[in-house]
Amino acid sequence: MTPFANRMLLAAKLNTAVYEEVEADRSALGQAMGVVILASLAAGIGSMQQVGAGGLLLGTLSALLGWGAWAAITYIIGTRLMPEPQTRADYGELLRTIGFASAPGIIRILGVIPGLMGIVFLVASVWMLVAMVIAVRQALDYQSTGRAVLVCLIGWLVQALIMAIVFAFTGVPGAEAVGG
Repeated sequence: MTPFANRMLLAAKLNTAVYEEVEADRSALGQAMGVVILASLAAGIGSMQQVGAGGLLLGTLSALLGWGAWAAITYIIGTRLMPEPQTRADYGELLRTIGFASAPGIIRILGVIPGLMGIVFLVASVWMLVAMVIAVRQALDYQSTGRAVLVCLIGWLVQALIMAIVFAFTGVPGAEAVGG
């Protein structure tokens, strides 16, 4: 198994040591981006019956933008608004750890199996959220998992609000569903 594949597997297994390793490895940004792209492509393929082939490219681009935005929001909340005394992190550390937290999303490719898309996407979402909490806890050097959960929750709410506003102003189909 390649070092990249091994890192993805360990990240999906919620191995805290791999999140620490990725946090410290400044050369792992490309790998983190690769994980985000693979998870996004898996989601696109897994939901192709619902979104069509065009959704694959749009979904991948959205995932990359969302990854960067999520890391920035998490960085601000985690290091400026809710740091613990030992919190020391930079934006790159969050990009790398959060990117690897997307590893469980690769199972979304199984959504191509008729009747499984909903459950596969639900399982992947919960699994990715747990990985995200671990990634944030490790990148921000938190002692408290509860604080990492809170940072992720606040970050998700902020990102959802921003996306709803962007969708409302751009007239993107489905904006009314996002906004309420």
